[in-house]
Order: sequence, then structure tokens, then C-alpha cells
Amino acid sequence: MRTTAQRAALLAAGLPLLIAASPSPSPSPSPSPSVSSGPSVAGTAKPVTDAGTSFLTAIALGSGQSADVAASTGDYLYWAFGAAEGQTTTVDVTVTLPPSADRHGPQSWSVELFDGLRRRQSCTSGPQDATAETAAGTLALRCSLRQIRSWAEPWSGDPLPGTYYVRLTAGQVPQNDLGLAARVQLRLTSKGGAGNAQPEDGELRAPLVPPVNAGSPAAAAAPAATATAAPSDRAVAPVEEETHWYSAPFQGRNTRWFWTLGGGILAALAGVLGYCLTRHPRHPRRAPGGPGAAL
Repeated sequence: MRTTAQRAALLAAGLPLLIAASPSPSPSPSPSPSVSSGPSVAGTAKPVTDAGTSFLTAIALGSGQSADVAASTGDYLYWAFGAAEGQTTTVDVTVTLPPSADRHGPQSWSVELFDGLRRRQSCTSGPQDATAETAAGTLALRCSLRQIRSWAEPWSGDPLPGTYYVRLTAGQVPQNDLGLAARVQLRLTSKGGAGNAQPEDGELRAPLVPPVNAGSPAAAAAPAATATAAPSDRAVAPVEEETHWYSAPFQGRNTRWFWTLGGGILAALAGVLGYCLTRHPRHPRRAPGGPGAAL
């Protein structure tokens, strides 16, 4: 039978072996980055690599989406985008021109915006038309559309909510440069919303001209004039209108009757005067030969 001392010695000798043989806890795996399979966030969508050649074949773009298209010099490029009430859309275009060694002169490019009725919309800012010299490598264009309104007069061309078209063209290009390879990068940027739109009744959100404290004295008034001026806290007494003896009958409710009576009298006098001027006197006819004629 083992004594207590022997059991303690055996336990002390076997404890290190048990610790070494016990499995060590496996390290927790680091969280792997999750791959999002949902839709891309606005502004980070995949760029469009194609463009239309007419209004009917225009390629649709989303807000904040860009386009990177390989094109030929002289082609008409069309894109379409939607604009809501209160928004202001800006189109930025960067054209990478063909190598300068292949060009024969300057090139002029233009970007235009059209509404759903094919009406050309004016740009509020940015170089809508630009010309690149022969040595230039890129050309930058910009067009900011006016704020989209919820209503417009029939005679006006105000932009309304709906579809808008972007057209990029090369206006003045040497004949020998037509067909050269070029690259177009376009980006749409929209800001604002329905809260920034004008109300239906057409009232202004803020005055066009801020108030200038009407009625306040001028800051650079002369000292002498300031000393003799009346205190500003006293209101100026209104000037009484000058009255005459004939003022009372022609004021208030009696005015209508007096004008009516006077107009009737003047009309009667004018009729009598006209009759007297136009009436011809009537003379009795005399018998042939007169009263002393022989029988």
C-alpha cells in the first residue's frame, strides 16, 4: 500500500507530462473580409463602356455613374439620364485626343444637353465648347443643367422632371483627322432634391435683393444737417390735403351723382347745339310769276 508521500511524489513527476500532452487551444481564425454581393453604392457603379449614336440608342447612366468609351473622331455620342424635381446635374467630359503626330490641326468639341422633347437646354456654368490645339493631349468640357422645376409656363423652356440626353460631338475637325481613335470619359454629378425645388405657386424661397434697412439715416450725413434734423424717433406728420369750396360736393358718395348729372347736361347742350348748326331754314314756295303776275 502506497503511502501518502509516495502518491505526492508520483503526482509531481507526472504533472509536467500531462501538461505537455494536453492539446493546445487552436487560435481563433481571423475574420475574413466579407464580399458584398449587393448592389453597388451610388457613385461607385461600374463605368459604362458604350455610347449611343442617336437619341433612340442613347445609353442610360445613373446619378454619379461615369462612362469610359473608346470612340472615333467625328462620331456623335449620346447618353441618357433621369433628373428629378429640385436636382441640378453637372456633366463633366474629358476627351483624350489622338496623338499629336497624327493630327493635322486643332479640334473643337462640344457637349449639349436636351430634354425629353429634344429641346436644347442652356448650360449655367462650364466650358460647353472648347478647342484643342494640335499639341494638346486632352480636352475638358462641362455643362451644368438648370435646376429641375416641377412646373413651367407653356412658352418657357424650363427643365422639367424626366429624361435628359447628353450629346458629345466634334464640331470643327480637319478632314484628315476624321476617324482617328479618341477616348471619352464622362461623369454625372447631381445635387439637391425635392426640398430645394420652387413651390407650385411660384413664390421665391428668398428675396432676390436683400433689404437695405429702408428709412434709416445715411451713415455719412453732414454734422450740421444732423444737428438740425428732427429726432429719428418722431414720426413725420402727414401733409394735409388742401381743400376748396368745391371739394366737398365732388368727394365721397356724391361724386358719382354729380358727374352723372353734369354729363347729362353737357350731352343735352351738345345735342341742341348740333341741331341748331345743322338745321336749314324752310321757306314757303311761291307761285310761278309772283303775286303781281298777269291773269
